[in-house]
Amino acid sequence: MPELPDIDAYLCALDTRIVGKTLASVRVASPFVLRTAQPPIAEVQGQAVRELRRIGKRVAIGMNNDLWLVIHLMIAGRLHWRTAGARLLGRNNLAAFDFSDGSLVLTEAGTKRRASLHVVSGESALRALTDPRIVSGIGNAYSDEILHAAQLSPIVLTHRLHPEEWKRLYSAARATLESWMRRLRQEAERGFPEKVTAFRPDMAVHGRFGQPCPRCGDTIQRIRYADSETNYCVRCQTGGKLLADRALSRLLGADWPRTMDELEALRKL
Repeated sequence: MPELPDIDAYLCALDTRIVGKTLASVRVASPFVLRTAQPPIAEVQGQAVRELRRIGKRVAIGMNNDLWLVIHLMIAGRLHWRTAGARLLGRNNLAAFDFSDGSLVLTEAGTKRRASLHVVSGESALRALTDPRIVSGIGNAYSDEILHAAQLSPIVLTHRLHPEEWKRLYSAARATLESWMRRLRQEAERGFPEKVTAFRPDMAVHGRFGQPCPRCGDTIQRIRYADSETNYCVRCQTGGKLLADRALSRLLGADWPRTMDELEALRKL
C-alpha cells in the first residue's frame, strides 16, 4: 500500500504538473471507483487546480470552485502520468484526469477494487472522510521500519510503554518518515513515481524476512496474518524472543520455538 512518504512523493510530482492547470475532463472507466454522486463529477471539469493536499493516505486535489477530488489508493491503487488523452485500456485502468499536457491515470491491480474517488464540496467535507485520532498515513512498511529504529516489539501494547520508550518511538517515527519522504521526493523530482512499492532494498526490516538485520546481523523474522505481514529483529526488538506466527504456531502448537536457538534446532531436524 502506498504510505505517507509515497503519497508525499506523488504530491511533489503532481505539484509541477497540475497546480494552476485546468482540468479539461474526467473519464471514469470503472463504475466502482466513484463513491459519491453529489456534487456531480462533471462540475470539476473546466476548473483549475488550486492546491494539493495529503489527508492520511489520500491525495486531495482542490479545484478553484471549492470542490475536491479525493483519491484513496488503498492497497493496489497507483497513479501514473501519461500522454494527454491516453486511452484507458484493460480492467486495471479506473479513471483519467485530463490536462492539456498530460493525463493523470488511476489504476488498480487485482480484482478487489478497493481504490476510491470522492468528489466533495468545501474543506469541511474533507474531515468527514477520515478521523486520524493519533496518526494517519503509516501502514505496515513504515511501522516495521519505525519499530526497528525504536528497538520496540511489534506486539507491545501502547499502555505498557515506559516514558523512555515513548520518546524512542516518537523520535523514530519522525526520523524514519522524514528520511523516506526526503528520499522519495528526490526521486519524484527526477521523474513521476511510476514504481511505488512498499518493498525497498534499502529498508532495514520490512520485506527482508530471512535476511540479516543491518544493526545486529541476526536473521529477520516475520509474523503473517491475513494478507499482511510484520517483519522484525528478534535480538533488537523482542529481547531474543521469537514471536508466534499465527499460521505456523497453530500448526506446531506447544512445539513452537521460543528463541532463535530453538528455531535453528527445529530446522535441523
